[in-house]
Amino acid sequence: MRLASLAFTLTVLASSALAAEVKPLVDAEWVKAKAGDENVVILDIRDKVAETELGDKPYIEGAVVAPYASAGWRTEVDGVPGMLPPLEQITKLIGDLGIDNDDHVVIIPWGTDSSEFGGATRIYWTFKYLGHDEVSILDGGWRQYDAAGGARSAEPAKPEPATFAAEPQEELLATTEEVAAALEAGKKLIDGRPAEQYEGKSKSPIVRANGTIPGSANIEHSKLYSKDHALFARPETVKALTEAVGLAADEENITFCNTGHWASVTWFALSEVLGNKKTSMYDGSMAEWTADPARAVENKSGT
Repeated sequence: MRLASLAFTLTVLASSALAAEVKPLVDAEWVKAKAGDENVVILDIRDKVAETELGDKPYIEGAVVAPYASAGWRTEVDGVPGMLPPLEQITKLIGDLGIDNDDHVVIIPWGTDSSEFGGATRIYWTFKYLGHDEVSILDGGWRQYDAAGGARSAEPAKPEPATFAAEPQEELLATTEEVAAALEAGKKLIDGRPAEQYEGKSKSPIVRANGTIPGSANIEHSKLYSKDHALFARPETVKALTEAVGLAADEENITFCNTGHWASVTWFALSEVLGNKKTSMYDGSMAEWTADPARAVENKSGT
């Protein structure tokens, strides 16, 4: 019995140590050093790789490929675009990539700008929602990896399908009802869209009305990623942005945008970079909120 208890304790300690080592952002040197390790899966989510001029070796060596726009990471649900797919669909997608619950997944976007990098933060949020904490993003994406001279291959890896089980963390996903309740209670709502959309001067075609959810604050996604340097915002930058809108470091909040894409950039900054674990994301965002004309929308532009 003592041996069994010791073995269990060591297993728990080993798991805790692994969790402690998993950082939200890793750099290119980390990827170069760890890419071949057992239980490390390099997940390339870049779109339109075939249309680039990367020569005959456009892939990270050993990476599995599941493009953000076409692999099935998001779907339409009840007329709302860009939503989290049903559990059986999203877990099958992940399992078919050879990813199981013991793997540390490292997500690789292009690293072009904050909007494109949002594919990585959205998939990162998806893994976290599914209860998988061993997930990271390559800071700067492919741009940093290529600049660091990382090994490349002509073809992506061909994974052996695995079983991936989900344990949904419902506190990370805000529903329309929860957003309405937050609005009533005065909880902070953070709009991650460009200022022009937040203010109501323009809007996405998939959103019914110009404006934002009443009382929300604006932290533009573009301020959270440097397209010039291909790096995500440092904690001190995120802290300054949150202080500027009156959001305390541990204050409960919900991020949103048009479809839960840009919102994931803001969620990642607040929850993972700054460490505010009281941050959730509204998956349906303004597309779902404005679908019902009875829901209030604040147009700050006066037009």
